[in-house]
Amino acid sequence: MAEIEDETPTSVPRPEALESFFYLVDVQTDGETIRYLGESLVPERALLQQVTPAFYEAGYEVDLRRNRDGDVLVARPIGTRPSGIPWLNVAMFLATIVSTLFVGAYGWYYVPISAIRSNPLVLLQAWPFTAAVLGVLMTHELGHYVAGRYYGVNVSLPYVIPFIFPFGTLGAIIRMRGQMPSRRALFDIGAAGPIAGLIATVIVTIIGLSLDPITVPERVIQGSSEMIVFNDPPLLTWIAEALGRPTEYGDPNQSVHPVVIGGWVGMFFTLLNLLPVGQLDGGHMMRAMIGRRQETLASIVPGVLFVFAGYLYWVLDYGLNESVGLWAFWGVFAAFIAVNGPASPLDESELGCPRLLIGILTFLLGATCFMLVPVQIVGA
Repeated sequence: MAEIEDETPTSVPRPEALESFFYLVDVQTDGETIRYLGESLVPERALLQQVTPAFYEAGYEVDLRRNRDGDVLVARPIGTRPSGIPWLNVAMFLATIVSTLFVGAYGWYYVPISAIRSNPLVLLQAWPFTAAVLGVLMTHELGHYVAGRYYGVNVSLPYVIPFIFPFGTLGAIIRMRGQMPSRRALFDIGAAGPIAGLIATVIVTIIGLSLDPITVPERVIQGSSEMIVFNDPPLLTWIAEALGRPTEYGDPNQSVHPVVIGGWVGMFFTLLNLLPVGQLDGGHMMRAMIGRRQETLASIVPGVLFVFAGYLYWVLDYGLNESVGLWAFWGVFAAFIAVNGPASPLDESELGCPRLLIGILTFLLGATCFMLVPVQIVGA
């Protein structure tokens, strides 16, 4: 393979570290993307640690790829996104609007299936439920997105996942590509979602509790042999007490406004996202706060979740549908994602006291969303 020639365009960055740690044989450009072909002289992480700061200063983010011809160091302008309309994001968002409208209308506004079939526009009756659920989820993910863009990390727009009962969605995610520049960036991006989401959750909960209750039709009460109960986390209880509003009614014909469920969703999803494992927000935050010791903490989390499930099952005699299965599932899931771990920042400089304090407060606020028995299916 021939050595690289000197006519490489002067606009292409050639950091000194690149020459020292990467055997360069060719440079290719494709629009704004630059590909350095050759062979890394050190392990991948060591190479990226050496060259990323210089590329970052020049306005590029880098990633290393390997193919059968050797190594390719790919450099893109910071924050470069695909051009055009993000059709997949749009399609998933529209599908989730439909799924939450359907679930909201049928499950929370008690619109009969026959009425939906005869006039699908009755689904629009559930728009407050859809706005509440998607509002808290999108605010959470947009918090990550804005922080990621601020640090020049290549982040995607949110992907909202449509689903069926009980909420019409499984939540939303964003994708982060490339290397995380520092522990500070990792913390800020990880914490921005829960903080923004909790603010939206409190606002939605206040609005929901201020609205009049929903009337439960007699046909629903008489025809139900069992029902789903969403128990109140401490944060929801405190907000209700501050407003002097109930979270449940003694009259079975009355139920809290469905917008309150949007607040419940925000609290529960925040709690799960703050588990300090893997690619969850809590994993990123804890990795930034305590460094590699986060791996030890993450290894304990699945066991704690299994203890919750075992305590409910063997001590309190709860069934699988009374949150035993929920905690067991999350125990397995946490064990699975803990293997990969959170993002590894290139700059391992420790966080300052202000960010550590914000992190501690965020985890404490997340703890106010904890319920040992979040969901129960009980006989009516």
